[in-house]
Amino acid sequence: MSDADRQTDSEASSPQIESFGHIVAAFASREAATVDEIMQLAERLSPLLLGTERQFAAGSGAVSNEINAQQTSPVAPALPIENAVKQDKVFCLCCGRGFTMLKRHLKAEHGLTEDQYRARFGLSDDFPLVAPSYSERKAMYAKRIGLGKYEREKSEYGQPSNP
Repeated sequence: MSDADRQTDSEASSPQIESFGHIVAAFASREAATVDEIMQLAERLSPLLLGTERQFAAGSGAVSNEINAQQTSPVAPALPIENAVKQDKVFCLCCGRGFTMLKRHLKAEHGLTEDQYRARFGLSDDFPLVAPSYSERKAMYAKRIGLGKYEREKSEYGQPSNP
């Protein structure tokens, strides 16, 4: 291949490289985008936009080793664990955002179950993942509508009678 052919190939792929950069940058500008999600998007887009000759650098040994080291090393929380639970909010230790309940956020944004999250940060099994005020409000509502009362009359067959 001559120098002129190589120069033409690089010029032809310039719009693809620019598109690749714009797409990844737009995704990365989202507040909830994590580094892992950005890297996954870049890896998926590179064969589509850059072709098979040019692959995103995440496949290179240095970047892959760095990513693997980050995933296996102990994770430092985004904020101190003692500040993670307030009366009206529970803060995610992965990203530092506050929520009433963490379960859906952990699965959707970080791909973690409650047990994996607790294990990642060394939390006890009874560490709250729901804001205390929300738990209290739900418990009061349940008591008000009569849940948890076992004062039912039994019929002659030992089954609770219908009122």
